[in-house]
Amino acid sequence: MRHAETVLLQGGVELLVRNAVASDARALRDVMQRTHAETDYLLSYPDEQGTDDEQEARSLAEMERSDNEVELVAVLDGRIVGSAGVTAVGSRRKVVHRARFGISILKEHWGLGIGRVLMEASIDCARRAGYAQLELEVVADNQRAVSLYRRAGFEEYGRNPRGYRSAAAGYQELVHMRLEL
Repeated sequence: MRHAETVLLQGGVELLVRNAVASDARALRDVMQRTHAETDYLLSYPDEQGTDDEQEARSLAEMERSDNEVELVAVLDGRIVGSAGVTAVGSRRKVVHRARFGISILKEHWGLGIGRVLMEASIDCARRAGYAQLELEVVADNQRAVSLYRRAGFEEYGRNPRGYRSAAAGYQELVHMRLEL
C-alpha cells in the first residue's frame, strides 16, 4: 500500500509522511530504540527489538508490497522522527475485517501534531485497504494518547488492569479502543 503526503505543522514546519522503505531500516531501528527508551507506554523495551538491519529491510520491503498493511514514517528535515503501522489482525475470514494500529514518536517532537498526522494517515490507509475496524491498545495513564484517539473517533471497548508489567511502574492498565471505518 502506497502513501505519501506533506503536511504543514504548527509554525509552518513541513512534515513528510511516507511509506517506510528498505533503505530506512537502520534509521527506523534507531528511532525505535530511542522511542522505546523514552517512554514506558510502548509494548517493548529497547533490548527486546530483535531484528537486525537486514531483517528489518526485508520486512519493510515486504510491507511496502502489501495491499493491506503499511509501515509509515514521519520525516522532519530529512530525519525519521516517528512511525506508525497498520497490520492485519489475521487472514481468517472471521477476523479479516480487523486491523491493528500502533504509533511512536521521538519525545523531542511530541506536541507538534505529528501523532495526529500519522494517525490520520494510518486511518486513511486502513480504509483504503478495506478494513471495517481499526484497533489499538493504549496505557490508561497515557492521557495525551487516549485523548488523541478519542478525538479521532476511537471508542473504548474494554480494559485490562494488568495488561503491561512495567519494570518501573509495575502493572499498567491497558485501554482497548476501536474505530469503525
